[in-house]
Amino acid sequence: MDIELTDTGVAQAHRAARLLAALKPDAIIASDLKRVAATAAELSAVTGLSVTHDAGLRETYAGAWQGLTHEEILESFGEQYAAWKRGEPVRRGGGELETEVADRAAPVVLEGADKLPDGGTLVVVSHGGTIRTTIGRLLGLEPRTWEALGGLSNCCWSVLGEGARGWRLLEHNAGSLPEPVLGDDD
Repeated sequence: MDIELTDTGVAQAHRAARLLAALKPDAIIASDLKRVAATAAELSAVTGLSVTHDAGLRETYAGAWQGLTHEEILESFGEQYAAWKRGEPVRRGGGELETEVADRAAPVVLEGADKLPDGGTLVVVSHGGTIRTTIGRLLGLEPRTWEALGGLSNCCWSVLGEGARGWRLLEHNAGSLPEPVLGDDD
């Protein structure tokens, strides 16, 4: 649904923008829905970068589930909800499949990444479900396993990088700047 950020959301977006600006992004792409556009505008204000809005980064359309509480969904769509949680392809409330969300969002991210200079950083501002499905697609995970990535807290982020074998998830649900991971081979 296309709703405005609350005062808490504005404060969260402002904090996240200050942190993400330290990554020196080269480009920002975002969903065109109000709350995400406002979040991206905070980063734009700090970095001076313009934001490219794309409807392909919108949240999953959940049909009849839209606007319902968790309890209301369980009451009216309990079996459908249970099937979705088991990883079955479900059109929640008659809406989009998770694979359809990834089909529209992942190409937007890949196109944005392709336009970056070598070693560049793209910030994608979107919605939790869209981010999770897009990460799953970029990592080559089976759609039924995407839920294992877990959700994102408001104004937190994931960091992906390209390696020799494709995309890699470096951080997930982060709320602070990424730090190098030291392993046995470092």
